[in-house]
Amino acid sequence: MSAAPVVVLVGPMGVGKSTVGELLAERLGVTYRDTDADIVAARGRTISEIFVDEGEPVFRALEKDAVRRALAEHDGVLALGGGAVLDADTRALLTGHKVAYLTMDVEEAVRRTGLNVARPLLTINPRKQWRELMEARRHLYEEVATAVVATDGRDPEEVAQAVLDAMGWKKS
Repeated sequence: MSAAPVVVLVGPMGVGKSTVGELLAERLGVTYRDTDADIVAARGRTISEIFVDEGEPVFRALEKDAVRRALAEHDGVLALGGGAVLDADTRALLTGHKVAYLTMDVEEAVRRTGLNVARPLLTINPRKQWRELMEARRHLYEEVATAVVATDGRDPEEVAQAVLDAMGWKKS
């Protein structure tokens, strides 16, 4: 029997997937895994370094493989990188999984991350680029989601509880 995550978190960079994922894992008594962290550990380089030195296509191939492996191996809370849903095969793999799409608006993104240069896709005119990324990706997040949870104006504990509620799980 193969493993399956209890919930997969998707959404834009900086939405809080890692923080919320760790809280959810703790509340559910399971482990937490992040596919971006898997890539960094395997390559020994940051996501930004991979983007700059090897290019986005190389990173996306690594990401696709990391998601495939994690969906097959991990039985806890799983967070995917912001662009993982761009790949049609990855979206297909998410079918049948409980997927929570964490949302936020651009002002919340600025407040949380400052849209800093550590985000390789947001290095020039970050507000405009973030909006364009969201316009291109929003429908893909919605396509894979079994629940949509707004994070604007909520702290991570509130978002974690909203995910639990959206999935029909009782507060722990």
